[in-house]
Amino acid sequence: MKWSKNIGMLMSLGIMCFCAGCAKQDSILTRMYPFAFKVMVSNPAELNRFEEPVVISVSDIQEINSQFNPFSFVVLAEQGGTFNKVPSQAVDSKGNGKKDQIQFMVQLSPKAQKTYTIRFSSDTKKEPDYLTRSYAELSVKKGGYFKDNKYIGGSFHSIDSLRVPAQHTDHSFYIRYEGPGWESDLVGYRFYLDWRNAIDIFGKKTTNMVLDQVGQDGFDSYHEMSDWGMDILKVGESLGIGSLGMWHHNRAERLSETDSVICIIQEDGPIYSRIQTCYYGWQIDQDEFDVKSNLSISAGSRMTWHQVDIQGNPVNLCTGLVKHENASMVQQDSSGEWGYLFTFGQQSLSHDHLGMAVVFPNNQFLKFDTDEHNHVVVLKPEKGQLQYGFLAAWEQDQDGFQTKTEFETYLKQVCEQLSNPLIVEIQ
Repeated sequence: MKWSKNIGMLMSLGIMCFCAGCAKQDSILTRMYPFAFKVMVSNPAELNRFEEPVVISVSDIQEINSQFNPFSFVVLAEQGGTFNKVPSQAVDSKGNGKKDQIQFMVQLSPKAQKTYTIRFSSDTKKEPDYLTRSYAELSVKKGGYFKDNKYIGGSFHSIDSLRVPAQHTDHSFYIRYEGPGWESDLVGYRFYLDWRNAIDIFGKKTTNMVLDQVGQDGFDSYHEMSDWGMDILKVGESLGIGSLGMWHHNRAERLSETDSVICIIQEDGPIYSRIQTCYYGWQIDQDEFDVKSNLSISAGSRMTWHQVDIQGNPVNLCTGLVKHENASMVQQDSSGEWGYLFTFGQQSLSHDHLGMAVVFPNNQFLKFDTDEHNHVVVLKPEKGQLQYGFLAAWEQDQDGFQTKTEFETYLKQVCEQLSNPLIVEIQ
């Protein structure tokens, strides 16, 4: 009896200490971030939102909270009487150096809603540390020199931006893994920053960020399986996965012949990363176009969003997927706000299952088509703008899919989420 009483006293003391610790943490947050407001997020759909970014315009917040500072804020979710930090990030969505959005990750049950507290400081800069779950990079060699379109010597260094040198072409050994790369905890991508301008896939067997170590040996060892994964797609002369092109003379013309190209790492984690590339003088026959491409990825997602701005009034733009003899192809454009094109089968370079998909808004859909190398979806820009998404799911990644049915079910859920966006209300 005495022993039970002592256990009870110890448990009570532990609970008191835990509560005191929580109260102390809440007090520290209140001092660091003295101002606060609430945001209610609602899920209108009959499906789970396992991890999804909430995006709020800073200007919308400042209409209600004029002192809001996107450089010093924290998002809190209440659970069991305590407040836990929710991973968040301030974002420059337009690439003009101004943080005009905040994003944070949520999980919601079907038809559920949840209220989050956003605390902020009006005149300081505090950026909480969160686990890095998205990443973007561009790495080039320095200390060497070009000779006959090959870069001799030097070592790799990460940079924020690059005007692509005139001497650079495919297999110049100048840019690490031949272009910029971006990843979430589920998948990685890269595109060739040369005349090919096609997107490739890094299959990941880990949720860790890995791209900063890929290709550091100066060779293409990432084509061989390693502990983290490998390059899993043969692109060749195709669009790879989701590359931008134009449907011209019954074939997909990649964004190949240009006057100059500038690539910029606009955002780099912890939950959102984006790469902007400006192509000047893209030539198709006698016509020239200037293109601004923004490729972005969020934590917990396989999807890359491609936001395109183009000057020159093209009759169409297109994207698509590489053809593979071991993969079946499905097209869907008739139901809902979003259509898709996907392939699934043993089409990876590791000879196992890989699903690839392009997701597009049906109101910009023109037609499906095909050429020697590609399954193609042809789209119509509106006022020089186009946005579509693409994603890959490898058999060996986290929760990888083993069958075409599993992959299509997942893809339909993605489209349902897009058709039923989260409802956000600033209170």
